[in-house]
Amino acid sequence: MLTIILIAVASILITIGLVWLIDKFLPSGLKPFLIIGLWILIAFLGYQTFMSVYKPIEFNQVKKKRYAQVIEKLIDIRDAQLAHKQVTGKFAGDFDHLIKFIDTAKYTITQRRDSTVIDEELTKRYGGVETTKDIIIIDTLGFVPVKDSLFKNSTRYKTMMNLPEGIGPEGAKFKMEAGTLDQNDVKIPVFESSVKKNVILYDQDKDLVIQENQVIAVDDVNGDALMVGSMSEVKTNGNWPKTYGDDE
Repeated sequence: MLTIILIAVASILITIGLVWLIDKFLPSGLKPFLIIGLWILIAFLGYQTFMSVYKPIEFNQVKKKRYAQVIEKLIDIRDAQLAHKQVTGKFAGDFDHLIKFIDTAKYTITQRRDSTVIDEELTKRYGGVETTKDIIIIDTLGFVPVKDSLFKNSTRYKTMMNLPEGIGPEGAKFKMEAGTLDQNDVKIPVFESSVKKNVILYDQDKDLVIQENQVIAVDDVNGDALMVGSMSEVKTNGNWPKTYGDDE
């Protein structure tokens, strides 16, 4: 982009120089037409230079606003999936099951307490000498609906599969996968929800979108998609930087 700007500025300066030369050395009969044409060219080059600077700025403003809205949805998806795993031991493979779970599932509220009881086996072994052992007792205190815990009075979870309103083509949705990864012969549940940058920025300048898909930076979203979780790693965080919000 810097190269384009430098070329445009150089062209403007050269054109202004030509206007001066024409005004000084060209016969007076031809001057008005050539000078008007050159000033039109200067105006055109000036506009192109302005747009080469303005368009990336406008693109970044749109991008950041849309990414922030998309990330809010991905955080809801992650929280719902973590609740699903806590209650069922695995992640949901699609949004229909995840929404049904939120509508019906409950957290169990428990309390752990230490206690001491007679160890009957050791008591017999020691000829009736009373021997005790420490145990942990878990009491169930009640149940709390997952829906109330995560979303309170909001029903936004029912549409969390959809991209935020005004973002992406009509009907655009997040992708969802779930399964397990084998680590040291242990199957560990994993999930991933994502949406391509091309979808989020579908109506923006195509060249700028291509550049955005190739971004590698500490303070930006790397890769060609926004996502939370992973099907290839054991993680539940998102791939966005802290500037967009908590990814943990």
